[in-house]
Amino acid sequence: MTSALILIVACLLDYILGEPKRYHPLVGFGMLANKLEQSFNRANPKSNHFNTHEQQSSQIIARISGMLCWFILTIPLPLLYYFLHQESWFFWLVDCLILCAAIGHNSLLKHARQILTPLAAGDISLARHYCSYIVSRNTSELTEQQIARATTESMLENGHDAVIASVVWFVIGGAPLAILHRLANTLDAMWGYKNPRFICFGWFAARMDDLLGWPTAKITSVLYACQGKLLPALRNARQQGQQYKSLNGGWVMAAGASVLGISLGGSASYHGKTITSVTLGAGIEVTSKDIEPSLTLVSNALLIFILSYTAFTLGLELLSWH
Repeated sequence: MTSALILIVACLLDYILGEPKRYHPLVGFGMLANKLEQSFNRANPKSNHFNTHEQQSSQIIARISGMLCWFILTIPLPLLYYFLHQESWFFWLVDCLILCAAIGHNSLLKHARQILTPLAAGDISLARHYCSYIVSRNTSELTEQQIARATTESMLENGHDAVIASVVWFVIGGAPLAILHRLANTLDAMWGYKNPRFICFGWFAARMDDLLGWPTAKITSVLYACQGKLLPALRNARQQGQQYKSLNGGWVMAAGASVLGISLGGSASYHGKTITSVTLGAGIEVTSKDIEPSLTLVSNALLIFILSYTAFTLGLELLSWH
């Protein structure tokens, strides 16, 4: 029951306290990652084509450099904590704090409502500004409907990346795996872009995030789908997710959109390029009224997981007594 209690306490701390306004550990990690990337990423931003032998060699070196930087940044801390960890009240408290820092549920709600407030007031410019905090697409010319789509997509996808994936890896491998996932996911957010600067250097970071997110995306899809339209939601997740630019993101967004009865996907501008995505979900076009229900879907998914895992561990405890 210890891991279940840690999970409950960590989620309560995140709900009550949210992210620290100062000295968040991921801020320091991000600064270190930026310094490493600037030192070791020798990508040529003027060309995205590797036709000559020299350019091919540069591509290989950039991938190896990105891989080595990924290992330097992600492996030492969880490995050190694994060997230091003991079954004691002190380390259980540290586990709670680590998991609380890894979970971004409170932050997710805050960012979404930061966009909802100006949208409700008709301030599209401010809504675009806050929307740029949570998406990588160009938000400067988004309409109200496009802001609603971007926000809803981000809530459903980050409901997996920043919430469900963290708690799943914690119950599988404790705080070390939760740390590993959070660091890997952060590096993917920083380096996982298909542009000249990161297409090679960030390749390994993107692949590792895909690998770590593969099982948790499926679990998140089930947690979304069990809140309504179970079979259609899972069918859409499998069929539509396979065609989406991000396999893990496609699964969770398709499942979530199907439950909400809306359609996501379509065209968006990323770094000057227009990318058209497959339709995700089924139903009417998403509007700003769908943002709050998407938050409820994520919150319910977290609650279902906590209750299910607590009941499972309690059942194991009762069986051990007999």
